[in-house]
Amino acid sequence: MGDVRAQAVIREATPDDARAIAAVHVSSWQSTYRGLLNDAYLDSLSVDDHAGRWQRLLASGTGDTFVALEGPDVVGFASCGRERDQDPIYLGELYAIYLLRDHQRRGLGRRLVRAAAERLLELDYRSMLIWVLADNPARAFYEALGGAFVRARQMEIAGESKEEAGYGWLDAAVLL
Repeated sequence: MGDVRAQAVIREATPDDARAIAAVHVSSWQSTYRGLLNDAYLDSLSVDDHAGRWQRLLASGTGDTFVALEGPDVVGFASCGRERDQDPIYLGELYAIYLLRDHQRRGLGRRLVRAAAERLLELDYRSMLIWVLADNPARAFYEALGGAFVRARQMEIAGESKEEAGYGWLDAAVLL
């Protein structure tokens, strides 16, 4: 198969990527959050519903989204922009980052984070925050990238209250 780091391409997403991003989004949630979220909720996730949302987001030009491609296939994505809660310290936010399970642990996640950090720096958002379910083992990924635990908060998802952990980088340039 060769080195995926050399083969994979990271590029800015277009509205034409909406359905592929939605497929990664749904598949990733169903594999990553199984056992953390209600199975019935995960099973009800629809690529069609997510594709419509992604199509609207990408067509609107708000937010910045990048895709990871292996050949013609979208195997991951990351979305970023202005931090949504007006945090006075963390100005940028990595809203979402997902990779298909078979494409994890090959450096693509780091490359997607780097693309997001570069964009945030271009927008003059020097610091970055990401929220992750507290029970999600992917927390180790953010810690390995130098993210510092900032705070926890409660969120409601699938009718349940869940704890999220916020990880931050005071200088997003360390991710480049």
